[in-house]
Amino acid sequence: MPVKWMPLLLLLLQMTCCFRSGNCGKVLVWPMEYSHWLNLKIILDELAQRGHEVTVLRPSASIFLDPQKSPDLKFESFPTSLSKDDLDEVFLLFVNKWIYEIPRDSGLSHSPLLQNVCERYSDSYLSLCKDTVSNKQLMKKLQKSKFDVLFSDAIAPCGELTTLAETIGKAEMWLIRSYWDLEFPRPTLPNVEYVGGLHCKPANPLPKEMEDFVQSSGEHGVVVFSLGSMVSNMTEEKANTIAWALAQIPQKVLWRFDGKTPDTLGPNTRIFKWLPQNDLLGHPKTKAFVTHGGANGIYEAIHFGIPMIGIPLFGEQHDNIAYMVAKGAAVALNFRTITRSDLLNALEAVIENPTYKENAMWLSTIHNDQPMKPLDRAVFWIEFVMRHKGAKHLRPLAYNLTWYQYYSLDVIGFLLAWVAVITFLVIKSCLFIYQKFVKTGKKMKNE
Repeated sequence: MPVKWMPLLLLLLQMTCCFRSGNCGKVLVWPMEYSHWLNLKIILDELAQRGHEVTVLRPSASIFLDPQKSPDLKFESFPTSLSKDDLDEVFLLFVNKWIYEIPRDSGLSHSPLLQNVCERYSDSYLSLCKDTVSNKQLMKKLQKSKFDVLFSDAIAPCGELTTLAETIGKAEMWLIRSYWDLEFPRPTLPNVEYVGGLHCKPANPLPKEMEDFVQSSGEHGVVVFSLGSMVSNMTEEKANTIAWALAQIPQKVLWRFDGKTPDTLGPNTRIFKWLPQNDLLGHPKTKAFVTHGGANGIYEAIHFGIPMIGIPLFGEQHDNIAYMVAKGAAVALNFRTITRSDLLNALEAVIENPTYKENAMWLSTIHNDQPMKPLDRAVFWIEFVMRHKGAKHLRPLAYNLTWYQYYSLDVIGFLLAWVAVITFLVIKSCLFIYQKFVKTGKKMKNE
């Protein structure tokens, strides 16, 4: 087939997909930054591949939303009073304060610090929100576009236009980035779907230099170490503590680290500013994963059955690691108080005790034994909402109640009113009978 006909063929294939399923539509996306965007983008790319028109709202202050890296998506950019550096500074301030200064076990005693950080974060996004909704040209353009569905991150800016309860009530469908291999069982509503691990995929071959280093580990294998992309100011003392412990194990170590090379760095450890984490965790020589407990890394480790040493830093990471510890697939350490022996003992325990590997493989089996891949399930429900103009039959009717109806205050008021009426009638009746008896008694006495 001539090359010039290929674009037409691809277009026809996309159109066929849409018309066959009957769910081709227009999707408006209100995204979030960092790992939230990376996960959202996986779903958006899949929607675009199926022929949907996907439009992403992109403020000029955006950090991760790069139109050049997403040719299949449309970006609706608009100016903001914040710059990219302003937004990045707010993010890093929020994260660093949470990691280094606000204790987990006594957060309330540091509430002024926590409040100041949250207020600055909130003020920045309030400014971004005002820039969005006050842009009349943008709002008019979006209204004319007549989108079929709004796909939004629940913690995206402008969330303060509705309360949390109102946001939950208005959403037709919730896609939760988790699954029962990580979570503990609990009841959920019909319009809640768990799609954890939607980004997981088979491991690709490593770059040659990295593969040679991994293969040089022999029977001992390798350890993958990554605390994510948002830890930018680790102290030299902390880095040296970690490097010393890594130098004591026989495994080769691939450490994602962006900072001054530690003095205690061993010959078995190599530092990288970026790691192909999914591909490394899927490598047969990987024995353990040292992680901060972000959802992406946790699910990649579960997907490939790799036991973990968890060093949670902020957010839901503490919960994620706690789940893995409870299921016997991880050991948890405290980032602020970690010592050389703590990390070394944890590494030796996870690598040498086969129970951790067995439990990790058990979780992997659960994760991969699903009737439908998480990504396909996420896309299905988005298309489902578009096809049926919502999913109101899955939403609890409680969402349609007013606040006083939700708390049954109208019922309580009605019952109290009846109690009051009955009490009033009983008292009146008693008084009437009493008065009758008194009058009758007086009359009989007089006679």
